[in-house]
Amino acid sequence: MIDRIAKVAFFLGAVTLATLYGIFAARSDWFPAPQLAVAESTFQDLKENWQNDLALVPTRHLIEARVTQRPEDYNGFQLHEPGAAQGGMLIVAGLSPDQDTSVHAVSLYDETGNLVHRWAVDYASLDPEGPKPQNVMLHGMEVFPDGSLALAFDAGNRLARVDACSEPLWITEGGYHHSVTSDGAGGLWAWRDETIIRLDAETGEVTNTLDLRQQIMQADGGQEGVFSIRTVGWEDGMDYAPDAFHANDVEALRPEMAAAFPMFEAGDLLISLRELNLVAVIDPEDGRLIWWRHGPWHKQHDPDFLPDGTISVYDNRMALGASRILRIDPATNATTVIYEGSEEEPFYTFQRGKHEVLANGNVLVAESQAGRVFEAAPDGRLVWEREAVWDADRNLVVTEARNITDDFFEASAFDCAGVRIAALAGH
Repeated sequence: MIDRIAKVAFFLGAVTLATLYGIFAARSDWFPAPQLAVAESTFQDLKENWQNDLALVPTRHLIEARVTQRPEDYNGFQLHEPGAAQGGMLIVAGLSPDQDTSVHAVSLYDETGNLVHRWAVDYASLDPEGPKPQNVMLHGMEVFPDGSLALAFDAGNRLARVDACSEPLWITEGGYHHSVTSDGAGGLWAWRDETIIRLDAETGEVTNTLDLRQQIMQADGGQEGVFSIRTVGWEDGMDYAPDAFHANDVEALRPEMAAAFPMFEAGDLLISLRELNLVAVIDPEDGRLIWWRHGPWHKQHDPDFLPDGTISVYDNRMALGASRILRIDPATNATTVIYEGSEEEPFYTFQRGKHEVLANGNVLVAESQAGRVFEAAPDGRLVWEREAVWDADRNLVVTEARNITDDFFEASAFDCAGVRIAALAGH
């Protein structure tokens, strides 16, 4: 009897100790709490996205459409105000509507909304030993008059230039992400992890690098105070928060715009660090800060130099439910709203997003997490919109949109395997 009582007491004591340890482990992130959390997260991810990982349905990149149960013949394009658009052609990057051909695609439309060319982007051919194409995202695009594209991939390990037939011209290794922009002088600028890279547009050769932590933060006697705001520090060191910066854009001030920015010089770099709410202009040689601003944007993307001497910013306003496009004058820091949605015409993407202020004053917007591209007039009226339709209820993620003039491409740009695209024969 005494032995039985002792065994029961031991069992109850062990259960109590295990329970107490479990409580403290969960609160203090002790073993095995982190491992169990990872296992649960992995299980949930596999449960929700097994079709994506088997290349059946791109569930990781589908968004519920705002208007569901759409007609079967709906192609996603709606023209609201004929004659009010900028005109020219539209190029859109994101997921492919034909997943059997390629996971990613870049599509070219004429001003009436008709598809005239599609680049089927095969990430597997660019990075055969890398991640599956359905687990990376085409996010970063530059277009050239010969019909070729420079492309970057979030969560991938390649930056490549492909021709009009989607065949690689060159491939460079590295974790390039978010954006690729031409400097108008034969170079491309992009982020590779936390380093700004300039590449030769013709060869892909790296011609300049600027490391965020080792060069930019240390430039001009040390600029840590601007960049190290997501840290925990003590007397002789500091820890950075996860994803402390989230660099998501870099572009050079082109010579033809330099006169509008007397405080800057041609070639100076405009950068965006999402987690710091930071937009800044830096010297391309040493990373020295020339101008910078934390907010009023919240988790922003895609700042652009504008011909009038101002800078536009895609203000995602993550978790706040409504995005907007802002304009800031770097000489005065005066900020105005270029575009924001309304209850009737909502506009919100908590992540990603690109925009372009057009020559006629309209703004072109890629609303990534709505799977939508639209053009809006200065007073906020929608001129047209295009959804990246997957089915009756869901859209595909779009990552970028550009307005291309009718005469942008060279006459022979789309001679793919000797077949000329009729819709572009006049360009």
